[in-house]
Amino acid sequence: MIAGLPGDIFRTGQVLNNTWTIEGVLGRGGTGEVYCAKSQITGRVVAIKALAAQFSGDAGYLELMRREEAMRDILHEAVVRYSECSRSAEGHVFLVMDYIDGPALSEVMAARRLAPRELMVLAHRLAGGLAAAHARGVVHRDISPDNVILRGGAVEGAVLIDFGIAKDTAPGAHTVVGNQFAGKYEYAAPEQFEGRALPASDLYALGATLAAAARGAVPYAGATPAEMMRRKTEPLDLTGLPEPLAGLIAWLCAPALAQRAPSATALLARLDALLKGPSPAAARRQVPPGKPAATGRLWLAGLALLLALAASGFLLWQWLAQPPLPLVEPWRLQAQSGPDAQLSGQAPDPASAAAIAAAFAAASGSPAPPGALVPARGMPGPGWAEAMARLFPLLDGLTGWQVDVSGLAVTITGAAASAAERDAISARLRDWAQPAGLVPDLRLTAPPSLTPDRIAPVLASHASCGPLTSDIPAAGLAPGAGVAVSGALPDAAAGAALTEALRPLLDGHELRLATEVLTPDLCRIIAVLADLPAGGLSIRLSEASRPEPSLTGIYRPGDNPVADALIPLPLADAPGAELWVAVQADGRVYALRPNKDDPETLLSGIGRDDGALRMVRLLWPSDAPGVGQGRIAFRVNDRDFGKAGIFALVSRGPLFPDRRPGDESPTSFAEALAARLAADPGLVLANGWRIMDLRP
Repeated sequence: MIAGLPGDIFRTGQVLNNTWTIEGVLGRGGTGEVYCAKSQITGRVVAIKALAAQFSGDAGYLELMRREEAMRDILHEAVVRYSECSRSAEGHVFLVMDYIDGPALSEVMAARRLAPRELMVLAHRLAGGLAAAHARGVVHRDISPDNVILRGGAVEGAVLIDFGIAKDTAPGAHTVVGNQFAGKYEYAAPEQFEGRALPASDLYALGATLAAAARGAVPYAGATPAEMMRRKTEPLDLTGLPEPLAGLIAWLCAPALAQRAPSATALLARLDALLKGPSPAAARRQVPPGKPAATGRLWLAGLALLLALAASGFLLWQWLAQPPLPLVEPWRLQAQSGPDAQLSGQAPDPASAAAIAAAFAAASGSPAPPGALVPARGMPGPGWAEAMARLFPLLDGLTGWQVDVSGLAVTITGAAASAAERDAISARLRDWAQPAGLVPDLRLTAPPSLTPDRIAPVLASHASCGPLTSDIPAAGLAPGAGVAVSGALPDAAAGAALTEALRPLLDGHELRLATEVLTPDLCRIIAVLADLPAGGLSIRLSEASRPEPSLTGIYRPGDNPVADALIPLPLADAPGAELWVAVQADGRVYALRPNKDDPETLLSGIGRDDGALRMVRLLWPSDAPGVGQGRIAFRVNDRDFGKAGIFALVSRGPLFPDRRPGDESPTSFAEALAARLAADPGLVLANGWRIMDLRP
């Protein structure tokens, strides 16, 4: 542990949540710190990650913490386990997670070069954790050597940490957090620079991590943004790395998604084949030169056979003059269709070679070149040659296919005419591989059946509460991937109607509605605001007796909601900038600013500066001076439950010619606002809104 400093978030001996006693600092970063702590109840040792004060109220960083805490449902030995997300009395948000006793992979890399087999064992361990995370729809986005902890210092005990929050701003650790990019430049996949983070992005970062560990050096990403983007379109430089490690990393780090490892499950299958090695029977057939190939009993039996042949007058000298077939490990078979059709590899005998060549010629339409398949010893398993001959007819329906067989591992690429045909071909190839003990890695593509453009009209027609968006990549969904639709809806019936409208277009992809159900009144106003600029304006909610920000906006009877508008200073100081605020609750819209007792709207005359923000209080504590004289406060009663919205707009000059009524219907307010925006489209410079959830 690191010695404590006066500015640390927590101090040694401090107790959090009446449970966790802080024992020391494990690490510090630009946005927070990590501590070792022990439970006063069970003695369990944990790690606690805490956000610094300036980030504990930042919506972006809080979202990252929430995303990381959501990992608590993923139970896998290679994924750090989370237990709770809380806030200290001083307002610091913190996460409690398992303490992993061991060095980071980055520390091990600095001390020594990891062996190729160690790295493949490491990849197998982490692939299992990623498969569990990806199955729950969670993408890490920031896999790198400092986010891999080796429990006990062993690669077999590797654990992934830091799901969702970037913390290290030390020189050389270029971690970025934002709406468009999260990750470390050196390890990030090309699509992450476009704002997309996919399961395949984690596989790219895992491959780059393996390359860094193999070389003992961080991959060079470039010195400028343009150079970084260019380098990400090129394969990693793997010069000098041995096979099969180099091939594995090249597969993981292919710049194009179509050529990259399709899933963590496929990676596990490939690593299983690489790490298992040949079976005992195959090993006996592949004894290296100079090693005894059988027991003494077999040797004596062979000698007796030779003597018998000699006695029968067999021309033994001619047989002995035949050179033995070469021993090949691993056996390879490579084939491809198209104008440059080719076939090469090994076969156990001329008959098998002829059968495989004939099957290839029928499937590709091109004859195999003479001597394409070389007789050799070391066939990976019984039935291997027969399986290769049966393979090529199964490729019917694929164009541009390629086959790469290494031992029992079979990689097949190609394009099908449709997703249904691709799935049918994949199924028959898996059925083909199983009896022969082959491990198929199928990278078959098809025109995407579901693209953003296909469902956009449906989302637009159901967007009655602001825009609805999906997470479908521009290139279309990968096989088996789910679809998440985000946004807000006026009621549960609208969600059911949206689901029914989308169902015929999903082509088997699972739909998840990540939408918030509001009310029709709130949605009338939100729909008008949908196309307005955000401008960095946000609304912070809290409760009068609990000054820390409320992340959920949930209030109970007796609570006194407090709200503040947070406006960037350049916007607040813009000439003529005005702030207009309204609350929708109980079927009415109430004017907060301006109101009959406080007509001021010019931002130059209201609020106070707090760092880079102008803070303007919108809802006040009920005991604040001036409440009832322009300052508005309320307490949640035990009757009027539901959702309420608070809306703030910064305008260039007056938003309305006159102050709005003290209260009016949501329809009246929404129509008046829409009319003003239609008359002056550039009137609003920024807008923000928050939902208050009043519960019994």
